[in-house]
Amino acid sequence: MKLLKILSLNILMLGSMLSGTAHAQEKQDSKIEQSVEDTKSNVVDLKNEFNEPLTNKKNEPSTSELVPETPQKGSSKQKKSVDSKIITTMIFNLLGGLGIFLLGMRYMSDGLQTIAGSSLKKLIKAVTDNRFMACGVGVMVTLLVQSSSVTTVMAVGFVNSTIMELHQAIGIILGANIGTTITGWVLFLKIGKWGLPILGIAAFVYLFNRKESVKYFAMAVMGIGMVFFGLELMKAGFKPIKSIPAFEAAFLQFSATSYWGVLKCAFVGCLLTVIVQSSSATLGITIALASTGAINFQTAAALVLGENIGTTITAFLASIGSSSNAKKAAYFHIFFNVVGVLWITALFNPYLDMIRYIMTNFMNITDINATQMIDGKMQYINVTGAIAMVHSVFNITNVILFLPFTGIAANILNKFVARQKGEGQYLTHLDFQIYDTAFAAIEQSAFEIEKMNEKTKDMLGLLEESLEKPKKKISDKIFEGEQILDVVQTEITQFLTDVLSGTLSHEQTEEAKKQILLADEYESISDYIMQLLKFFLRLEENDLSLSPEQKSEILDLHKLIKKQYEKVHESDTDLAQLFTESKNLADSLTVHIKKLRATHLDRISNEKMPPLLSTSYSDIINAYRKINNLLTHVVETKTNKKHS
Repeated sequence: MKLLKILSLNILMLGSMLSGTAHAQEKQDSKIEQSVEDTKSNVVDLKNEFNEPLTNKKNEPSTSELVPETPQKGSSKQKKSVDSKIITTMIFNLLGGLGIFLLGMRYMSDGLQTIAGSSLKKLIKAVTDNRFMACGVGVMVTLLVQSSSVTTVMAVGFVNSTIMELHQAIGIILGANIGTTITGWVLFLKIGKWGLPILGIAAFVYLFNRKESVKYFAMAVMGIGMVFFGLELMKAGFKPIKSIPAFEAAFLQFSATSYWGVLKCAFVGCLLTVIVQSSSATLGITIALASTGAINFQTAAALVLGENIGTTITAFLASIGSSSNAKKAAYFHIFFNVVGVLWITALFNPYLDMIRYIMTNFMNITDINATQMIDGKMQYINVTGAIAMVHSVFNITNVILFLPFTGIAANILNKFVARQKGEGQYLTHLDFQIYDTAFAAIEQSAFEIEKMNEKTKDMLGLLEESLEKPKKKISDKIFEGEQILDVVQTEITQFLTDVLSGTLSHEQTEEAKKQILLADEYESISDYIMQLLKFFLRLEENDLSLSPEQKSEILDLHKLIKKQYEKVHESDTDLAQLFTESKNLADSLTVHIKKLRATHLDRISNEKMPPLLSTSYSDIINAYRKINNLLTHVVETKTNKKHS
């Protein structure tokens, strides 16, 4: 409307200018002036009216106030991106840390086994019927190899190969449960941040030092460094868990605040150990979770109890396909840990109160949940020691309770675990699960080779009986023995070939090679014993027989060979003396065989003899000569010397 008013006034002004009269002009001029003023005023009002929507009036709400705020998509994406980065970092740290931890345990175990190989052999031989001695051996072996799984698998393997009786293996298994607790106390050492430099220095020593003992010591130290470095990586991986509500809520589902909660946590610890196949690794994971505050002390303690059950899976797997005695040892290991966990979980809170009492009065640690800033990170500094104490007290208490009843436990297992059909029909009981532990594998194969020696000696005795009075039953035993030794020699060679592919010291490598040679020599001797029997049977089938003089010569030669066999296997003779005495006896046998051959040539030139009888006599003498040579090789292998 104001715009129309302005236009009409302008039209009137134009009409007045065209009227032509002065009076009207003057009068009109005054109107024009007035209209100009009105126009200016209206233009100002119109301008203000057009500008009003562009400015916020004091009494009216703004557009931004009327429209509700919408969430910014950019901030949500940023939050998701941050969460994904945190989770990715966690996964990388956990996987890398666990891998380095496990590899470190392996290096430490291999290095210590190689260094302490001879000591371990002495410890194994020290096992007697005394249950306390067997338990002590189990503790020491586990301390040296840093793995209760290795010790229990070794015990199962030794029972399988009859090196040990079941009650002796039970004592070793009990000792292994105490020895494994050292891992927690090693992790309790405040040297976590030094793990990487320890690893680096040891790696340089391992790579650039040629001395074997130093090299494997460096491997063990390198393993220790990897264990601590891996643990630090796992701690770093678990650190952000408390800042992510979803993870924190998930962990709260497994809190040991009730008996059911304790059992759930124990089950998780058991399952994790079964998957990882290392109680030391799961103990490290538990310590990493607790030291960062992701789980509390009670939950960590329940996880540790479950880990003790999970570690039994290794021995159980090793017993599959083994003898009934080996299965009995594995079953005892499972029974021992399951029963121990059941009664401890039933008294869980009093048990933890006892742990707190021990920590307060013997380690001067009054607050298990004390925290401290370390390298800019909040750490629960006392919880590692408390977890190690839970692990130690659990195992020591259970061993004290079970140790007096090892004999009863063995009798119960013998009663309820039946002997398998066909078990024991072969000489060898090599456990191919154990070859990963070099010293134990070589000890087991040495025992089997000694059994080859005894079997070969028995065959030599049976052959003597057959010479004096032939019997089919004796012949069958010789043929059966030769077949068994063929199988044993093949299995030992395959077994030791697998052992040689692992980490061995020079001494262990030479011992394994020596055993392969000895197995071959004994199998060859058994072949010639069988050949001798065939020569005698061939004469019998053709209605031929040796003359009394020839038979006497063969029997005398057989007794000389038997004497040489016994000399070669004298265990109480110094190796240098054994080499000299056996060499002299072998040389005299060689001379004696040459005389017999010359006598035989004179005999066939002076009297008529059936060709088959003549050749058979020569073949028999030649077979005994080969046995003499093989016994010489046995001495050379045992003494690392050569006959000139």
